[in-house]
Order: sequence, then C-alpha cells, then structure tokens
Amino acid sequence: MTKTLRVALAGALAVSAIALAPGAQAAPKADPDTAALAGALTTQAITWEECTFPGVAEETVARFKTVKGLACATVKVPRDWHNPQDGNTIDLRVSKTETAYKGTARQGIALVNPGGPGGSGLPWGAAMALRAPVLASQYDFIGFDPRGVGLSTPLKCSYTVPGSTDEDVLNRAKVAGCLENPLTQFITTEQTAYDMDFIRVLLGEKKTSYIGYSYGTWLGTWYATVFPGKVHRFLLDSAVDASQTTLEETWDLQPRSRDRQFQEALLPYVARNNAIYEAGTDPFEIRKKWEQAGGTRDFLGQLFTAWFIIPAMYDTTQYEVAASAVATVAGTVTEGTTAERVEAIVAKMLARPGLSPENAEFIKKAKANALAAIEKKERVAVKSTTAAAEVETWDATFEAIRCQDGQWNQNLQYWHYWKADLTVNAPFIAPFMSTPLCAYWPTKNSKPTPDKKTFPRVLVAQSELDAATPYEGGVSTTKALPGAKLISVDNEGSHGLFPYNTDCVDDPITFYFQTGATPRKQFTGCQALPLPGETETFQVGGTLSNGKVKIKMITPAVKKANKIVKDLLSSSSTAQADESGMPANI
Repeated sequence: MTKTLRVALAGALAVSAIALAPGAQAAPKADPDTAALAGALTTQAITWEECTFPGVAEETVARFKTVKGLACATVKVPRDWHNPQDGNTIDLRVSKTETAYKGTARQGIALVNPGGPGGSGLPWGAAMALRAPVLASQYDFIGFDPRGVGLSTPLKCSYTVPGSTDEDVLNRAKVAGCLENPLTQFITTEQTAYDMDFIRVLLGEKKTSYIGYSYGTWLGTWYATVFPGKVHRFLLDSAVDASQTTLEETWDLQPRSRDRQFQEALLPYVARNNAIYEAGTDPFEIRKKWEQAGGTRDFLGQLFTAWFIIPAMYDTTQYEVAASAVATVAGTVTEGTTAERVEAIVAKMLARPGLSPENAEFIKKAKANALAAIEKKERVAVKSTTAAAEVETWDATFEAIRCQDGQWNQNLQYWHYWKADLTVNAPFIAPFMSTPLCAYWPTKNSKPTPDKKTFPRVLVAQSELDAATPYEGGVSTTKALPGAKLISVDNEGSHGLFPYNTDCVDDPITFYFQTGATPRKQFTGCQALPLPGETETFQVGGTLSNGKVKIKMITPAVKKANKIVKDLLSSSSTAQADESGMPANI
C-alpha cells in the first residue's frame, strides 16, 4: 500500500461512518491514525537536550533538574491534522522524564496539562514526578507546551486600535484582526488532542495516560473521545463542564462561583480568626465593611481582589494573605494616590504578627503586580487621548481556544443581560466582567460526543467551592462521561487537587493509575483539610450526602450578602470603577 493511500484511508476512518445493512449494529469507529496522517514527520529525528523553563523560579528549575532523565526537545507536527498533506508544520516543545522502573512494573507515559487554555505544560512532567513519586516509579511523566503556547509555535494576533472606546467596537476589531492570522484557525483543542496522540507515537508508546487540571480536563475529555483505544489511565482534576459542546457554560458559572467562595468560605475564615485580623466575628458585618470601603467597585478593591484574593481561591493555603487583604482594605481609610494607598495597605499586611516568610514573599509579589496594573491603567488613559491609530499585538491562545472549540451565544443583548444579572447575583466579581470576545467569534467546531461503547473509564476530582471550575461542572461531567467516577472534597475551595495528601482523595487515584480499577460507587465524598492556622475543618456551603455535595450556586449566605450590597448601592451613588489593567481571565 502506498503512503498516499495509507494517509487517505486513515483520514477516511477518522471522519466517516461505516455503511451498514438495515438492522446491523454500528461498529465502533477506529481511532485516527496520527502516524499515518503525519507521514514523513513520524520518522523525524528528535534531539533531546537540557530543558529551560522560562518564567519558572531558579530554585524550582534546580529541583526539576534532579528528576531522572529530564530532557526537552522540539518536534514538528502538522499545522492542520485535517489536511496534513499541505506541508505546513508547527513546533511543539516537549519534556520527558525517565523515572519509571524498567520491565513489567512500568505502565508507560503520562502526559500532564495544567489548564488555561494557554498554560505552559512544559515544566509539568518534572513537577508531577516530584509531586507524585509513587506514580513516577511506574510512569514517565511528559510535559508539553500546547500549540500556541510558550516555547511551542505561539499565536500572536494584531489589530489596529479603533478610534473609539466603545467595548463592542474594540472587541470586533480584536477578533477580526485575529481571524486574519492564518495560524488562528488551527489553535483549537481538537488539533491539540491530535498533537498529544502524535507525541505518544513519537515516543513509541502504544497507549497514553494523562493528568489534566482545569481546562486540561476539557482537553483530556476531547482526547479520550477521539482516541478511546489509546487511553490507559485519565484523571480529570477540577473539571470544566464536559457535558456541554462548548466552554460557554463553564465561563458563565465562573463569576458566580467566585462570589460563592468569597462569601461561604473566605469571609467565615476571617471571622473565625478575629484575634488575628480584627475585622469582626460576623462574616456579614465584614462584608458590609468591605463594601462600604468600595469593594470591587473601587479600583483599589479590584487590585487587591485580583492579586491578593483571587490567587487564594485557587490555592486555599494562601487564605491568610487573602484574609489579611480583606480585613486591611475594609478597615483602612487612606489618603493619597492609588499607588500610595497600595503601599500603605501592604505595609500594614506585612506588619501583622506571625506572618510566614512564604506569605510575606507572596504579598511582595502581589504588590508588584498591583503597582504594574496601576501603571498600565495610566498608560491606557494617556493612549486614549491620542488620535493616531496604533497596531497592538497580543497573546491570543486563550481566546482562540475557548472561542473556537464551540460556538458561543452571539446575541449581544444576551450578554448585556448577563452582565446586568451579575451585578445583582454576583456583585463581588461583576465589576471585572465584560462581554467575552467569544460573543463575536464565529466557529463551526463542537466537542464530539463520547461513544458509550468505547469511552474509557476515567476519574474526576472536584472541590465543593472551586471558584474557577464550579463543582456543578464536575458533577455534570461525571454524569455525561460513560463510566466516570467522581471524588468530591467537601468544604474545600482549591483549584487542582491531586495530590491532596489525604488517603480519601489520593488512594483511589493512585490505585486507579496502578490497576485501572475505579471506586465502586459513582460518587466518593472526602473531607477537606483544615485551612491555614486552624486545626479542624469547618462546615461551610453545602452538605455531603451519598458521596456528592448538595449545594446551590446562590446559597442563603450569598443571597444575604447580595442584599447587603444592593442596600448599600441604593443609598449611594458609587460609580463602577474602570478595570483597565486587570488580568483578562481572573
């Protein structure tokens, strides 16, 4: 059989159903053959070399380099897996480890993706080997920068800045400029799933295992749906809602889940530790002080939310910093410029007794980010006064993937209503929200539906108060994926769980990677670890029942807090702050 015929046949198997006689049962579709599709790229020479990890602290890189067999290489993949014969290629930067025992104990490779979309996964092979040494004795962990990211071929988009400050005009200009880039249409989860399988081919492995966090769960689900026969073990940790055909539902829930964690977990923590933070013992009184100080409607509150509070919602070991930020901002009336006020508040935070060196370093870095955001806002204000059009270039991978994986609602009236609804039902985070670029971005892509006959058994792990990928999405994902099992962590808010360092969470995950066996029940309920400085876990949010947490997005506590904000706003004329300089995807 000629190479051309093999490639054509592989492509046909990837996209076509087999014709059947009436009454016959459909045979499962064969996995796409990425080796055949890639043609000559399958035999490319790979040069492994010492790794560099841009943006990673030197001491962390030094630890990574202690991992056995750590090496990196750049490999070429087809730019378009649907038309690999066109000759266009892009680069992928890949890292490998060699920690697994040789012989029958070795279970193969396990790819790792940290999320995003657009997060650099290159360091995560070494990171997982250090984080999960038991699994590292059986798996060689593989990190990679997905297409469009990091040291792989990047996606940069340019556009001419319109002579208007209207959000609608600006968004249309950004999307139009990005769609003119010939690479843009190929920066999707589908294409990355094919890249993952080709990494497996290049490494000479029959199957692949995978640990995906956050958006990485969406990527993992896509791969397992298209390449079910190549799946060994898959963990979907902190899952987006993979029951949907687009990512819109996950980003629709995200602002509400952030309000929920703020009110249900962080403020009660501040109240329980009044001896330290001196903000009061009632979470609702603390919320009232926070809002009276301007909350997130004030630029100062936005700065501390973006750089001191939101990071703690991703990692609750940082709750001491977030609690200090809430208490200090709520209890401080400071004169001066915004930068001077930031300096004064941070000085008070650093002066709190008992502050650990790690927390002090976190606060200093957060202050630097806040001051940089102030400078950015000032630069934007100066630019807006000039008439000359400028061409701006931006990293577009995050938007390209989430917008092109499936069509978002493009009715702008819907998004106007969405923002208005958030001001009532999610007032803590609402000032950060704007109409997403996806509302202007057309696509014909849609996540494929898993085949019940072929979809592999996967594990899902989800925390109750996850502020980035809400618990509801994890439950929906578990119900939608055939045979999936969920490990719930009650009273936990961290985003990204494994390894969690409790037997209840880690043992079934480790056992699954070792044996392929999943828990007998669909839902397994675990208890959270105590928060920093506390010796017991406190009940917050919903309740655990039959392994699943029962909780509403707008809980009674959130309703009460929202009324506090509404009452304050009805008696004042506080203007919404300009959020220029804030992170795009907090």
